[in-house]
Amino acid sequence: MARRSGNAAHAVQGQRRRAKYYFDYSLVFAVIFLTAFGLLMIYSSSSYIAQIDKKDSAYYLTRQARYAGLGFLLMIITSRIDYHWFLKWAVPAYWLSYVLMIAVAFVGREVNGQKRWLALGPLSFQPTEFAKFALILFLSVYIANMGNRINHIRGILTAFLWDLPIAALVAKNNLSSGIIVGGLVFVMTFAVSKRYIFHFGLLGVVTAIAAFINPISSVLLKIGLLKPYQLSRILVWQDPAKYPQDGGYQVLQGLYAIGSGGVLGKGLGESIQKMGFVPEAQNDMIFAIICEELGLFGAVSIVLVFAFLIYRCLVIANSAPDRYGSLLVTGVMAHIAIQVILNIAVVTNAIPNTGITLPFISYGGTSVLFLMVEIGLVLSVSHSIRLAS
Repeated sequence: MARRSGNAAHAVQGQRRRAKYYFDYSLVFAVIFLTAFGLLMIYSSSSYIAQIDKKDSAYYLTRQARYAGLGFLLMIITSRIDYHWFLKWAVPAYWLSYVLMIAVAFVGREVNGQKRWLALGPLSFQPTEFAKFALILFLSVYIANMGNRINHIRGILTAFLWDLPIAALVAKNNLSSGIIVGGLVFVMTFAVSKRYIFHFGLLGVVTAIAAFINPISSVLLKIGLLKPYQLSRILVWQDPAKYPQDGGYQVLQGLYAIGSGGVLGKGLGESIQKMGFVPEAQNDMIFAIICEELGLFGAVSIVLVFAFLIYRCLVIANSAPDRYGSLLVTGVMAHIAIQVILNIAVVTNAIPNTGITLPFISYGGTSVLFLMVEIGLVLSVSHSIRLAS
């Protein structure tokens, strides 16, 4: 009997040990697949331009590969650290994001007429990516600490008030990132609140703005809240054919790429539009090149991989041991989902061009680094989930 009791105790300890080291490998494989596919498409979409401009067809590929490798290492390290440690730095990170966003407005490096880069010695990065990361940490702590107050309109409004200033700063620098920052608080409060009337009301307001965008944009332009180049993007979105040599050029070329791909595409590396016709083919418009080379089949397949990644985040969020972890994963999930939707919507001209990358696939070192760290946080939360005995 004693031997049986000892064996039973040993079995329980073994189960606890396995639960302690639980790791969501399916999420890791999804991230690896998207990143590897991204490197392949970056080379395919940029080799022609890179050879002409940089005299090295693999210029963008090698740079992105370095960032992806470093990001993967940071993801693994982050996944092995208790996520509560990162949450301790939520408030300092939140205020640091303000400092960085203000700094980039004054001393930022200008690229294509926009100050989005901040140089730190030989290195440079986009503070908007840090702002998204910091806000996810901050809102996870703030909303979790609110407890049942998040079920009241006043509590939801308070959470939005903490989000709006940094969202406005980010939007001034990069409208698409500002939309993501605003979307984070919407999704995170929606996930834990039982009062959905505020969220549905806000969606109604956004829908009304979209329906009456012309008169509203004219008013915003007169009072200085909308810049002329932003208004031109709205006009281009409504009828890109009217501006074929101006703002509508990129949109039209992207639509040509999507349409010419058909169901199965022209074949990997066979894109015509990447030959200097689609600006930033390896960046914002990479989804158009995917559609041209791999067709509808390739585009849907990538969307399904993103859907699987988001599903894994949803499973982890629902199984998290505490509200902090659940909100943290929800924030990361919202970030990726909103960014994927915005990028595809821009490329297909469903919304005005806002200049947003496709997560893990588009060229951009800062973006892939912070996305990898965010996935590391999700894995850290999954690492704390005990398996059912």
